[in-house]
Amino acid sequence: MRRRDALSLLAAGALLPGRVAGHPTPPEGDPDGTPPTRTDTGYGPLARIEVEGATEAVVSDDGTTAFVAATTGYAVVDVSDPDDPAILAERRDLLADREGGPLAGIYDVKLSGGTLLVVGPANPGQSDLSGALVVDVSDPKNPDRRAFYETDYPIHNCDLEGDRAYLTANEGDRRALSIVDVSDTPTEIGGWSLRGHDERWDDLAPYPRTLHDVFVQDGVAYLAHWDAGTWLLDVSDPAAPTVLAHVGRDPETVVEQYESGDDGYDGLPGNDHYAAVDEAGDLLAIGREAWATEERPEGGPGGIDLYDVSTPESPTQLSTIAPPPTPDATEEGVWTTAHNFEFRDGILYSSWYRGGVKRHDVSDPADPRELTWWADRHHAEFWTARVAVPESTFVAASRATGSAPAALYVFPDADGETTWGFGNDASTPTSAETPTATGTPSRVSTPGFGPLAALAGVGAGAFAWWRRRDRP
Repeated sequence: MRRRDALSLLAAGALLPGRVAGHPTPPEGDPDGTPPTRTDTGYGPLARIEVEGATEAVVSDDGTTAFVAATTGYAVVDVSDPDDPAILAERRDLLADREGGPLAGIYDVKLSGGTLLVVGPANPGQSDLSGALVVDVSDPKNPDRRAFYETDYPIHNCDLEGDRAYLTANEGDRRALSIVDVSDTPTEIGGWSLRGHDERWDDLAPYPRTLHDVFVQDGVAYLAHWDAGTWLLDVSDPAAPTVLAHVGRDPETVVEQYESGDDGYDGLPGNDHYAAVDEAGDLLAIGREAWATEERPEGGPGGIDLYDVSTPESPTQLSTIAPPPTPDATEEGVWTTAHNFEFRDGILYSSWYRGGVKRHDVSDPADPRELTWWADRHHAEFWTARVAVPESTFVAASRATGSAPAALYVFPDADGETTWGFGNDASTPTSAETPTATGTPSRVSTPGFGPLAALAGVGAGAFAWWRRRDRP
């Protein structure tokens, strides 16, 4: 769990001055047949460190420390030396002494100053205990549990701005946002619900209007509500949030398309999975996590759409960043659909599961330009990409695959491309211009809501969560 992989070093002109990098050696007897002594050509990770159960990751303001959600807990990783990351602290079996504990299914963490928010379970059935753990990480080596806010709903994702926590609250018919003051004893101080805003959404089943994620900046919350679209809320008064804009279809259209089979929970259109804005709040990105099905092969994979929201009341779509190619875009196939991302200084850092990580120049958002693409389809399935030190490093968390354990990678914040597994020969780095993917490896699922429990009368909403048990 704490082993740092030895790197085969290769001088790389495309990297930062004085920097060398190589690909960590794959496991012995790797079933995909990849040579055990390969190195990246021109661009590759500086290092990776195994973190069991890794999912989301966030980085401290100074770029030296990464905090990783790790399914059964969280880890604090020192990335100040990008060639030699080290685990500073690791906490597992959280709140095991509480009734229903420990807290499990931890897929998300968020950081604000010296406070870390750890939430779970992501999905029903992963833990009998649900809630948000507030941790003082002002000393990263010694995280100190400050408080716990227990909920009657699972928390798939969250955000933290100052002393306000923003929680996804999906349970039964409720698909809502909860706002909690965590400055002292955690207390709910507000919230917002789609149905409370517009009762026409009552006609849509709960799961396609799920609040999947929330991003908050400068008092505006960006809610990715799956097929119900993305909502921009003014949350400066948490007791009375007001809608600034809605990006998506009207409720009658969604209901009609969903009931007619022209839409589906798994595929496009819709599937607003994650939304975030740039530092100025003028450029909005909406990632659409989607898969193809036999009935709707055009349903996936999903990309990232860019919108001008400089006038929040009038969002205007500017462009779409397409997902990496895949030979099988279904849930059972090779996942290359969009996942989490971050804007920084005119660059969009994005993750695409088996499709790797990318950097795009979005200074002209109508014409985004790909700068970086690194993928290792058999050994890495990226959940997020986050800036560490601008113009130096960024980090990306990969969950486990059938060939490699979960890990946190450190990449140079530089241009380049190496795409293992997206060419005719998986052992050869290939260009992105004419990729032809090779065979599909087995996938290790993140622990989730098992089929026996799903069949035991858990209801339609929970069953939908089970169908997506190893999705973020």
